[in-house]
Amino acid sequence: MNQKNQSAFETGAIALEDGTVFQAQATGAVGIAVGELCFNTAMTGYQEILTDPSYAAQIVLFTFPHIGNVGANHSDREYSSTKAATAARGAVFREPITPPSNFRSEVDFSTWLKINNIIGLSGVDTRALTRRLRESGMMKCAIAHAPDGKIDIDRLIAQARAWEGLETADLAAEVTSPQTYSHAEGLWRPQNDFAPLKDAPFHVVVVDFGVKKNILRNLSHVGARATIVNSDTSFEEITALKPDGVVLSNGPGDPAATILRSGTMIEQLISARLPLLGICLGHQLLALSLGAKTKKMPQGHHGANHPVKDLTTGKVEIVSMNHGFTVDVETLPNGVEESHQSLFDGTNCGLSVEDKPIISVQHHPEASPGPQDSFYLFERFADLMTTHKA
Repeated sequence: MNQKNQSAFETGAIALEDGTVFQAQATGAVGIAVGELCFNTAMTGYQEILTDPSYAAQIVLFTFPHIGNVGANHSDREYSSTKAATAARGAVFREPITPPSNFRSEVDFSTWLKINNIIGLSGVDTRALTRRLRESGMMKCAIAHAPDGKIDIDRLIAQARAWEGLETADLAAEVTSPQTYSHAEGLWRPQNDFAPLKDAPFHVVVVDFGVKKNILRNLSHVGARATIVNSDTSFEEITALKPDGVVLSNGPGDPAATILRSGTMIEQLISARLPLLGICLGHQLLALSLGAKTKKMPQGHHGANHPVKDLTTGKVEIVSMNHGFTVDVETLPNGVEESHQSLFDGTNCGLSVEDKPIISVQHHPEASPGPQDSFYLFERFADLMTTHKA
């Protein structure tokens, strides 16, 4: 798989820590980026994927070959603060980027990559690269875009190997908003775009570990005005806002590192019996605070077509996922029950807590990108808040 005979048309390359190299045609930002390579199986939503703060320090390999046909626009970005504006460090495609053909497109995807400082590589055998990750697990890698075609492959491999990796990395600290702000904007609708929230029976505090915009919009959809706070916010500061419930958001990095910074606050929230909703990293942080453990996954789950079973209803939903760590179900303490389970590999996808108003899920119920099968989870959270207010 080492392709070192570079033609005049090849302006990019990707090098894995095991020495595997693929030459490519590059677009977007110029330079070198290092990160963890993961493959994503979604067919749509490439802009939402690359602006999801949960992908911080990762390079996304798209298994679907044709990317770019809907272009890009300002509304579909998923980061919520300027600090999280640069999430994924790179993107890898099979085919050259497709010209846009969509009424919502404001700019072609190649230009968008450059504006957002993301390196893009095309002409890569993504199937072979995906198979390598399936066999060996997610790897550290380095990608390069050199318009003159001059790339030092040996140096690129060395940079991939020297990168520190995601384990023990508290990346949530790098993407959390430094300021507190409010949100009251609903889900996108063709007739009125993002309509403002008019009636808000609930007030929710969202602890920002890298929160996605569509999580906030789904909260508005169930009648919750949101106040978003930094992930270093104390329990006392959160309760001073008098929330009806608290959301622990998605985010990047190793939960075992982030819990060292936020664990005391989360434990106090649990003891206060406030309604809690954990999503992705927030789910893992809740599990750690309750006494469970997390572990790194070989390939992780990344895509918008993952089957998950709701163990409380028996229903199967197709969900969007993005995580490289998982809750070790064997370490769940008494009183903490598994509520959702992946039908791909049986890993944990949700928790509930006996006699406490807590729900959490590993997947992304906000569906951006992805199907809307899990929107009901925001309604469950609203029901918990209704009961709490009664």
